[in-house]
Amino acid sequence: MVLKNATILVIDDDVDVLTALRLLLKPLVKEVVTEKNPSNITSQIERTSYDIIILDMNFNGLVNTGNEGIFWLNKIRKQKPETSVILMTAYADIDLAIRGLKEGASDFLMKPWKNEKIVETITTILSQKKSQNTQKKNINSNTVEIIGDSDVMTDVFTKLKKVAPTDANVLILGENGTGKDLIARALHDNSNRKHLPFVKVDVGALTESLFESELFGYKKGAFTDAREDRKGRFEAAHGGTLFLDEIGNISLAQQARLLTVLQNRQVTPLGSNTSIPIDIRLVCATNINPQILADEKKFRKDLIYRINTVDIIAPPLRDRGTDITELAHHFVTLYAEKYNKSPFSFDSGFISKLKNHDFPGNVRELQYVLERAVIMTDGSVLKPEDLVFSSIERPSSATSITTKSLNLDDLEKNAILNVLEKNKGNVSKSAKELGITRAALYRRLEKYEL
Repeated sequence: MVLKNATILVIDDDVDVLTALRLLLKPLVKEVVTEKNPSNITSQIERTSYDIIILDMNFNGLVNTGNEGIFWLNKIRKQKPETSVILMTAYADIDLAIRGLKEGASDFLMKPWKNEKIVETITTILSQKKSQNTQKKNINSNTVEIIGDSDVMTDVFTKLKKVAPTDANVLILGENGTGKDLIARALHDNSNRKHLPFVKVDVGALTESLFESELFGYKKGAFTDAREDRKGRFEAAHGGTLFLDEIGNISLAQQARLLTVLQNRQVTPLGSNTSIPIDIRLVCATNINPQILADEKKFRKDLIYRINTVDIIAPPLRDRGTDITELAHHFVTLYAEKYNKSPFSFDSGFISKLKNHDFPGNVRELQYVLERAVIMTDGSVLKPEDLVFSSIERPSSATSITTKSLNLDDLEKNAILNVLEKNKGNVSKSAKELGITRAALYRRLEKYEL
């Protein structure tokens, strides 16, 4: 278990905070050490290698920079770059915390905190570190893991390795849940800009009124609630990568404003007459069919050419063959650690049931299905009946067989899958409903590798 083997250092000048975190973490981790004086950080991490350091961002007068957390974060990163740092901050220091992320912190926590949030954050960071140490290096990335060795994923990795070191704009296409954001992050982490900001914006969720202020920024007094100057996302990503997700959902008016910025390579904040030069690598993503994007009534062709120097297609899970087995092992291990459960093994029918589901929700659906299975099962062996597919994501593979094939074997297999799912894997009830004996049903399960 990643938590049980972890060593954690907590640094805060508030004794109550140190006590609360020690009481919370001590039963869960191998060792938790608390330190009130940040001046002792250097000697602490010299003596002991910590997996995670939880660092407060404000101390009383020990470093007179106004940015104590950033100061000590840089000290830690320089002395122990492999150690993950979680910043603790009050609401008023959010901007400072975001700066800390850009300086190399792994995450930040708000005060007052929720205990489950702290445990979840620590578990996620530790799991990511473990995965990065053990994963197959299909594509090097410091922050994400893209799993798979199917032919379609090999094509993705090949294109990533060729495109990532360049400054070419990339358009990532694919259905919901296929991991387009992971590909975007991998492009950044394998580029020459990897030490500079990676800024993600879900532009499809921005209203007309928010679009310009969020992307291009604004000056104090530009509108009623503009109480101070604020940088837009383009300026925040200067030197690094700007990832515009759901680009296919923006209006023609928004497209025109975006195109002007990309052509001129500069932004003008709302309320200002001064343009600011920008240097970004642009990555966009959409789940919109390329044929729809080609319709000039919905998307400008000149913008398509601007954002689509190279396209990468994130394949749906149903086309990834044996990757589903590898992904299943990865997610089950991840969630077993997250929920402090013993390692799981798979019943022979567990993987077969996964492979026979169409997964219209793709890897995201698989992830949620396996998380639920880990949470709900009482034993150490995951069985087919532990898999419950959401009615939101329909049709399943069984339904698609009915509509695509009239082959008798397919029809029989479809009927068996439907009845087994209806009866939650109960073989006796399923055999009775199908009008055959249990032995006959077992023979058919073996025949169809269910």
